[in-house]
Amino acid sequence: MMDDCNNEETGGIGFLPREKVESIKSTLQQGRLEETMSIIRKMIEDIDNAVLNIALTGESGAGKSTFINAFRGVGHEDENAASTGVVETTTNVTSYEHPEFPNVKLWDLPGIGTRNFQPESYLKQVSFSRYDFFLIISSSRFRVNDVKLAQKIRGMGKKFYFVRTKVDIDLYNEKKSKPKTFKEENVLQKIKKNCLQHLQDIGIEEPQVYLISSFELESFDFPKLKDDFAKELPEHKRHVFFLCLPNISNNIIDQKKAVIQQRIWLEALKAGAWAIVPFVGVIKGEDIALLEKYLTNYQRIFGVDDATLCKISKTLKKSSEEVKALLKSPHLLTIKKHKNISEKFLKFAEVFCSVNGGLLAAPLYFRKSYYTQLYCLETVANDAKILLSKLCSSV
Repeated sequence: MMDDCNNEETGGIGFLPREKVESIKSTLQQGRLEETMSIIRKMIEDIDNAVLNIALTGESGAGKSTFINAFRGVGHEDENAASTGVVETTTNVTSYEHPEFPNVKLWDLPGIGTRNFQPESYLKQVSFSRYDFFLIISSSRFRVNDVKLAQKIRGMGKKFYFVRTKVDIDLYNEKKSKPKTFKEENVLQKIKKNCLQHLQDIGIEEPQVYLISSFELESFDFPKLKDDFAKELPEHKRHVFFLCLPNISNNIIDQKKAVIQQRIWLEALKAGAWAIVPFVGVIKGEDIALLEKYLTNYQRIFGVDDATLCKISKTLKKSSEEVKALLKSPHLLTIKKHKNISEKFLKFAEVFCSVNGGLLAAPLYFRKSYYTQLYCLETVANDAKILLSKLCSSV
C-alpha cells in the first residue's frame, strides 16, 4: 500500500514527493512514530496552504480573458468573470480568484510595451516574483516584446509558455475558404510551424508553442500544456492545480481523483493507520456524519453538487431530479439501512485491495475510514464522468 500514492493513471505525474514517501516508510518500519507524524503533518500543511499564481500577458484581443474564464469554469456573463470584448479591457494588473479554490489566482497583465508598461520596467511593475509561471498569449504572431519578456522571465529563473489561441477560428475560416482541400491536422501543423519559425527568427532558441481554443479547452494542445505545467510545479502545488481544473476530460477527473486519494492516504497515516485496525464493523451514525462531510466536499470539487447539477440540468434540458437519477453519489448515504452501506464499503475495500496488491504490500492496515472515503471518492468521480459524457453528447 505504500506504493499506492503514485500508481494512479495520471499521465506519469507523481503528486507526493518520493523522498518523503520513503521517509514515511523508513520511520514507520523503525518505529519512529513521532518523526513519521511530523513528516506527514508538514506534507499536509504544505498541500493545504499551497498558493498558485498564474500570470497571462499578451496584446489586446489575444484571448487572455476568455482563457481565464474557461480555466476557472466561469461563463463570460457570470459574476466575477474576466471582461471580454473587441476593445482593450486590460489596462491594469487584475487578479481573478478561482470560484472554488481562492488560493488559486489567474492574473491578467497588460501587454508588455503598452503605454504604461514598457519593457525595461515591466517585470517590476507587475510584481514578477509573485507568479509561479507566465503564459505569453497571442492569437496571431508573437511579437518582439513577447520575446523580450520571455528572455527576462528566463533570466530570472521562472517558467513561461507561448500559447497561440483561437485556433478554432483559424480552422473554421480555413475550412470555409478551402472546403475541398481542408485537413485539420495540416492546418494545425502550419500554424505551429509558423509560430515556431517566427519565434526562432526573433531570438528564442528551441521554442515550444501550445495551440488552444478557450471554447474547446479539452482539444488541441491544452492537455499537454496542463501536464507540462504540473511537471514544473512543486509537488504540493500540483495538488491544488489539478483540483482547480475544469472537468473537461476523463483524464482530468482521474487526476483529481488521484490527488485526493493521496490526501486521504496521508490523513489515514496521520490518524494512526500503522496500527492493525481491520476493516470490520457496521458504519455508525457518527461515521455517516463524517462521510457526509467528505461526500459533500468531493461533490463540490467534481461539480456534482446541487448548485452545479441545477445548471447542468438546464443545459441538458432535464429536471434536476432526472439528472440526479443518472448518478449514484446523491443517494449514496441514503441507501436502505446503514448496515447495507457498511456491506457496500466492505465489498469496495476487498476489490480495491485485490487490484492494488492487498494490504500485505506494507506492514500496516488502513482504517475503515480510508476505504469508506475512497468509496465516496470513486462514486463521485464516476458521476463526474457520466455528466461529462452527457454534456458532450448534447453538444
